[in-house]
Amino acid sequence: MHAEHQDIGVSQVAAAIAEPARTKILCSLMDGHARTSTELAAIAEVSASTASAHLSKLKDLALVRLHVQGRHRYYSLADQRVAQALEALMVIGQNAAPMFKPHTPDRLQFARTCYDHMAGTLAVLLHDRMLEAGWLVTTDEQVYRLSDSGEALFGGLGIEVQDLSTLRRKFACPCLDWSMRRPHLGGSLGAALLQTALKRKWVTQDLDSRALALTALGRREIGARFGVEVPLQAQSKRSQPAAAPAGSAYT
Repeated sequence: MHAEHQDIGVSQVAAAIAEPARTKILCSLMDGHARTSTELAAIAEVSASTASAHLSKLKDLALVRLHVQGRHRYYSLADQRVAQALEALMVIGQNAAPMFKPHTPDRLQFARTCYDHMAGTLAVLLHDRMLEAGWLVTTDEQVYRLSDSGEALFGGLGIEVQDLSTLRRKFACPCLDWSMRRPHLGGSLGAALLQTALKRKWVTQDLDSRALALTALGRREIGARFGVEVPLQAQSKRSQPAAAPAGSAYT
């Protein structure tokens, strides 16, 4: 009976992936970015209602995950196993996944504030590095805790980790970045990291926008302390930043 249920599960997943519009939706999510149903409808070349039906089916089969933040709903692949399965099928079919091209102004895309923490390319790089190095550890509640080495890292920056854990808010959590469509670090730990970066002059903040500029000192310090090679792109471009979409929960 167990084997029979497995067979049924495989056939259901295979049927879901086999539908061309769903294939396009899943492949477009392989780069790790989250997308709205409207974006996925355009990628799949179907109507919004059809895309919603497809996403509901994919969610029921645990192929995609829904992220709700404020009034906004974003979809991503459920986990790495889904991406690996799609990659294996692509090898067989010799297809390539379409790439996501963000349209956020360069300076805002590179670094900006998101409520009281850092967002943009720089913040996503730091977030990914913290997970890769094991400084941040994911729990089942979609929040993070610090490992011993992580506590040492932040303690070395003068951040009182124990004090942050007593605040009436999440200590550390993923916050979906609206330009990168990947998580950056939120919560009280993310806020403390931004304040430290500002205090130490690693980044400077524009007076009239949320844009942050990475200083030469910041580039050196972040590279030395976090082991992150920060790209030079967008640091020197002083184009006028655009405001976030009206009503956006992603900043």
